[in-house]
Amino acid sequence: MFDTATLPSAPGCYQFFDKGGTIIYVGKAKNLKKRVSSYFQKKDHDRKTQSLVAAIARISVVVTNTETEAFLLENNLIKKHQPKYNIDLKDAKRYAYIELTREPFPRIGIARHTGAGESVYFGPFVSAAERDELIRIVRKIFLVRSCRRLPKRACLRHHLHTCSGPCVGAISQEEYQRQVDRAAELLKGKSAELLHTLREEMAEYSAREEYEKALSVRNQIGAVTRLSERQHVERPKETDQDVIGYTIADDTVYLMVFSVEKGLLSGKQEYSFDNREDFFEEFLVQYYADRVPPSELILSQDTDEALAAYLSERKGKAVHITVPKIGEKKKLLDLVQKNLEYAFLKNEMKTKDLQASLGLADSPDVIECFDISHLSGTAMVGSMVQFRNGVPDKKNYRRFQIKTVEGIDDFASIAEIVKRRYDRLIREDRELPDLIIIDGGKGQLSAAGESLRDLDLTIPVIALAKQEEDVYLQGEMLPRKLDKKGMALHYLQEIRDEAHRFAITYNRLLRKKAAVGSATSSGSKRKKKDT
Repeated sequence: MFDTATLPSAPGCYQFFDKGGTIIYVGKAKNLKKRVSSYFQKKDHDRKTQSLVAAIARISVVVTNTETEAFLLENNLIKKHQPKYNIDLKDAKRYAYIELTREPFPRIGIARHTGAGESVYFGPFVSAAERDELIRIVRKIFLVRSCRRLPKRACLRHHLHTCSGPCVGAISQEEYQRQVDRAAELLKGKSAELLHTLREEMAEYSAREEYEKALSVRNQIGAVTRLSERQHVERPKETDQDVIGYTIADDTVYLMVFSVEKGLLSGKQEYSFDNREDFFEEFLVQYYADRVPPSELILSQDTDEALAAYLSERKGKAVHITVPKIGEKKKLLDLVQKNLEYAFLKNEMKTKDLQASLGLADSPDVIECFDISHLSGTAMVGSMVQFRNGVPDKKNYRRFQIKTVEGIDDFASIAEIVKRRYDRLIREDRELPDLIIIDGGKGQLSAAGESLRDLDLTIPVIALAKQEEDVYLQGEMLPRKLDKKGMALHYLQEIRDEAHRFAITYNRLLRKKAAVGSATSSGSKRKKKDT
């Protein structure tokens, strides 16, 4: 039902939609292709999953940089859309944040919810162990307090040198705040200097053969290093943002908008249109003509200053436009680019994979596939479907009634419809395909090849046999085995199955007409007899 071969082998989230366009399930995956494919390949699903699969009408995916981001995005999407089949996750708590309060002597702790202005929040964190280890590191290195209320006398942590003791005046408010600011820098991911210090310390322990202490420091380094995997999908912010990127292929612009509300990815929109000068600013003007702009636009290129003024007027307050070159916002743009490549260029990818797998000199941008259908030799018909740039081009589908073949002869029937198709294209001086596919084996391939030679055509032609999905090429004795999980074979199967569906539909139509005609004729004869 779905061509999962074109899905990326990358971490991310997938969304299943029903016929009405409602999201019915949100899931995460370390490998999107493997996870989504499993829904349609496995036969032993439980009853609930069977019901889910039966209801799927469309699939959408969002690629992320890491599996951690996929966890976080899944949580956001479930809470936003509350899909029918995610019922067990609807009431799940949010992943926890690390909190630094805004008190005179701030404390560090864990928060499940973020309050406006009450504290500074970092995270959220999927792994509780990683979060707790990071808090422990911050406490140990910067001696930040964790008690909810300042006690009137020093606690055990101060005596163990894991707290600077602001409760007993052991540190000034200015010096304590300096330590808190350094802790905040670490929690923001600015950890290069700290890592350098920790690595030097680990080397000293190893040199002194104090391996247990070296291991402890190594664990601290690991916890700090994992901060580099801090997600880009959910970031606590006071402002809303739109992240907009595009790519251009074959003079077509493919553009994507990621909407980020209060740090949460709330959705994406995809657009494609003809490339022309100044298209980007024109798109922005039209896009925000009927919607309120966010506080910040993260873009892949500079824009005219007048655009920012126009957007600010639309919003009623300042709209900032950022074109990042490095840092977290640049990573968000890169994430949009990654999703652009999947959403729009997957058809180009499978076309290129087919070209490489078959060893074709030219890209098979236009492919035509032929099939024969009959029922015990009756209503013998042929079909031809055309795929252009990876997608069906239904206006160029054709169907044939077999005219010159008596009885059941698939080889002769294929030869007839192939010759009729391309003889007409030649006479009308119309475009010829880059590749011809025949549903069948060596016999059907030979019949089609003979018709093409009669027309003095050298179009590459192959046959795809159903049993083992063998691919037969002209001039090769043995069939070519394509990767069963690869894009090329899946693309061939998609085209072949469409030709088969189209042929069967025409066959059934003719048999239905014949049955109606027979019934009408019999009724007329009975009426005359009764008369």
